[in-house]
Amino acid sequence: MASGSEYFNRCGPKYLSNIDWNNAHHRRSVSASLVEGVYMLEEDRQARRGGSQCVAPPWWEFFNFKVVNSLVDDNDKSIFGAIFEYKPSAYSYHRSMDRSPRYVIAFRGTLIKLESFARDLKLDIDIIRNGLHQTGRFRTAIKAVLDLVSVVGSSKVWLTGHSLGAAMAMLAGKNIAKRGNFLEAFLFNTSICWHFNQSWHCICTCCK
Repeated sequence: MASGSEYFNRCGPKYLSNIDWNNAHHRRSVSASLVEGVYMLEEDRQARRGGSQCVAPPWWEFFNFKVVNSLVDDNDKSIFGAIFEYKPSAYSYHRSMDRSPRYVIAFRGTLIKLESFARDLKLDIDIIRNGLHQTGRFRTAIKAVLDLVSVVGSSKVWLTGHSLGAAMAMLAGKNIAKRGNFLEAFLFNTSICWHFNQSWHCICTCCK
């Protein structure tokens, strides 16, 4: 299998070596890459890859992020999310840094892998039944968001997710907004945008 850097070089937005945080496309691309990093974290875990064999790290290291916490499902022990901290290099400080996040909480979607698919599929059904908010995975997610916002505030925390993960991020954002904190969010291929748009007045970008 290709190394992490080789895989990122083939599939990642390596052209973003100089991020302009005022550019909406750049912000979306970085957010999508962090979500891909969460997918790869779980794939690394299931494949029992470690050290230089891991394919996940380039998806955040390329943009000067680091993982400060992985979010683990209590049921199947899969990694479904991660908290990333932005650590810009000394030469990257410029005016657009005002738009950069300090932390990004990213959630993956359904992963068709042996150790995670059954649980992910059940959660997909929970979305249809409007029961995602009652699941252990969501309780873990919302606790992570609340804890982080309580420490660093809401202005520098972003949410992002794909598919099931986008639903998780949107529901978390809705709950945080009810408390008066509005988070910037980048949601990819979410199937429930219509359900929450009227009640979640945060800065939300939905990308199909």
